[in-house]
Amino acid sequence: MKLNRRTFIKGVGAGTAGCAFATLPGSIAALGKTELHGSEESVASICEMCSTRCPISARVVNGKNVSILGNKNAKSYGGAVCARGGAGHSQLYDKQRIVKPLKRVGERGEGKWAEIEWDEAYSIIAENLNKIKAKHGAESVAFSSKSGSLSGHLFHLAKAFGSPNTFTHASTCPAGYVVAAKAMFGTKAKRDLSNSKYIINFGHNLYEGINMSETRGMMNAQMEKGAKLVVFEPRFSIVADKADEWYAIKPGTDLAIALAICHTLIKDDLYDKDFVAQYVSGFEDFAKEVQAYTPEWAESITDVPAEDIRRITHEYAAAAPHALVDFGHRSSFTTEEFEMRRAIYAANVLVGNIERKGGLYFGKKASTYNKFAGEKAAPTLAKPGVKNMPKIDAKRIDMVDEQYSLLWSSGGIYQTILDASLDAVPYQLHGWVMSRTNPMQTMTDRARIVKTMQKLDFIVACDIYISESAAYADIFLPESTYLERDEEIVDKSGKNPAYYVRQKVVDTIGDTKPSWLIWKELASKLGQGDFFPWDSMETLQLFQVDKDVALLNKIKRDGWVSYGKPLMLREPSMVQDFVADYPNAKTPDEDQTYASHMSFKTPTGKIELSSDKVEQMAPGRGIIKFREVTMKKADELFFIQGKVAVHTNAATQNVPMLANLMSDNALWIHPVTAELLNISTGDAIRIYNDTGSEEGHALVTPGIRPDTVFAYMGCGSKNKELARATGKGIHCGNLLPDITAPVTGMNLHTTGVKIAKI
Repeated sequence: MKLNRRTFIKGVGAGTAGCAFATLPGSIAALGKTELHGSEESVASICEMCSTRCPISARVVNGKNVSILGNKNAKSYGGAVCARGGAGHSQLYDKQRIVKPLKRVGERGEGKWAEIEWDEAYSIIAENLNKIKAKHGAESVAFSSKSGSLSGHLFHLAKAFGSPNTFTHASTCPAGYVVAAKAMFGTKAKRDLSNSKYIINFGHNLYEGINMSETRGMMNAQMEKGAKLVVFEPRFSIVADKADEWYAIKPGTDLAIALAICHTLIKDDLYDKDFVAQYVSGFEDFAKEVQAYTPEWAESITDVPAEDIRRITHEYAAAAPHALVDFGHRSSFTTEEFEMRRAIYAANVLVGNIERKGGLYFGKKASTYNKFAGEKAAPTLAKPGVKNMPKIDAKRIDMVDEQYSLLWSSGGIYQTILDASLDAVPYQLHGWVMSRTNPMQTMTDRARIVKTMQKLDFIVACDIYISESAAYADIFLPESTYLERDEEIVDKSGKNPAYYVRQKVVDTIGDTKPSWLIWKELASKLGQGDFFPWDSMETLQLFQVDKDVALLNKIKRDGWVSYGKPLMLREPSMVQDFVADYPNAKTPDEDQTYASHMSFKTPTGKIELSSDKVEQMAPGRGIIKFREVTMKKADELFFIQGKVAVHTNAATQNVPMLANLMSDNALWIHPVTAELLNISTGDAIRIYNDTGSEEGHALVTPGIRPDTVFAYMGCGSKNKELARATGKGIHCGNLLPDITAPVTGMNLHTTGVKIAKI
């Protein structure tokens, strides 16, 4: 489209004023005139326009707008915010934001609502949940929430209510690498991208799915330190564009490349023998397994030349230990996520980059850091304990197979809510309480989610907008935005201890409440008020710091407080600097490291390349091995999705500024494929398979494999309450089948589709 002043103004109207017709009950627009009040002095806080939650500094400007900048105290974040973070004010006073509790007065999903007061909302919820509890048991109500600070208070309510069924979004996003790390290391691992000299990447697109600290770390490694970046990904993404080498790998075959790298490291004698001998269990079995996974074998599966796989592996080993294979966040999705992530971790372990600069490391919270320092170098935070919480005898609904046991305490298998609701597996669900989560977009098979919500007796949604999922709720509870609320202190320790805190910047607009207060007040209506003994957020904060008011004030004032120097246990220069700062520090080993103190929370106390525990919970999977997967029919194209820099999954499509930046998601199609289908850029197309059908438009580009199509996720909402996002683009979840990956419990996000020009 030709861009001139007229079309620009027209576009702005489409994202803002043009939606004035969509006045919703309980929205800011329904309030009439609203004023903005708040601090004109900078307040240190935490962003929430995505899950990274960057430290920010915000203030009200002339009573008309909110300035949102990065917090300069948080050095790794660069004192900056991304496009999403900068648009927080646009969400704050968006006319479509809901600021009053609502009651559904039509059919579910029909879009008919009535404003009610908080007390009435709590009373309706309490009556219905207690009725379900009395008739079917507390376990028949599921509670789900976006991960992070938003989930803790809701899950505390669930426990007080008596339900074990609490779920985060883990199985729709990060569970793969978390479960694999727990199996191999006993805990989550972190990346030291900023100090890496060589990075192998399997589609972890930090230049679009932005994590400010990690994104800046990789930028610095490439720009300032000359690190080489090699990317294996089916499309020419932004991270592929910034790579030294890009290979358009066949979707779902990442595992073969990772195993071929491991094969080459071992066969060509490139691995760190001393490290493996001291810290690794199961190496012999793993080495025997990977003998067959040659680069030539991988080439036949992945379309990546064997000579390149071998050369890249040698380059990677030469740069080790200051090199890493990025274990990703989400990449080319496959049912073999568990094996893929483990193979990637194994490629790191073999070069001995654990607790070394540019490699992988484990977080140093205050308790660990202080033990090495021999003194209280950093304060520790306390967690409020509540006595006599109800004992829950019922099993979780996802406890149907022991292979998923590593996920039960790490967010659970979110999509089992559908199984329990529709098929009573393992028992029938009757209620669902959800907070800031949108399964209609993030889960797969949207039609099945609709059936679930139509069948349930009662649904509560707490959010900022009436999301596609909240549109099916019986009661909608409006949460305050992150600029309108205070929260607990958060531990953000990395190589050294660090804390930050969210603080209120502006006065509440309308009649919203922070979610911690919502769940506390609802608990009182449910008869569980005694389990929420704190009367304010400041009470909780003071408990966290053991009544150390000076410490609390410092964290609030600075917004980001870190202690000591970065410490990696096997990096001599870091250990020497650490010992110089702390006279009572543990004595280093002969090699001037703390390597002898390194241990792992696994059955063997070592990194497990082969695991008896995994074999017991998932027979046949004790050793990392290749398993072929089939994700499409022969006459279909691979359909993959990914994140874009101006949106957070499906959470921001209705935010005015971000909707103006991007409101649609064209389907990427290779020119050869497009020519065969007689499709040109901009053509209206139908994308369909056995799961569903969507209409969108085409973007013909050589930046995608001929056998693959791609769309950014989060678009195509189907509820009229999101007036800016409704009907804009392709709804990916409507095309993805309901398939759960072994061990990790991940929802499968790769499938096959057909395309037809409309």
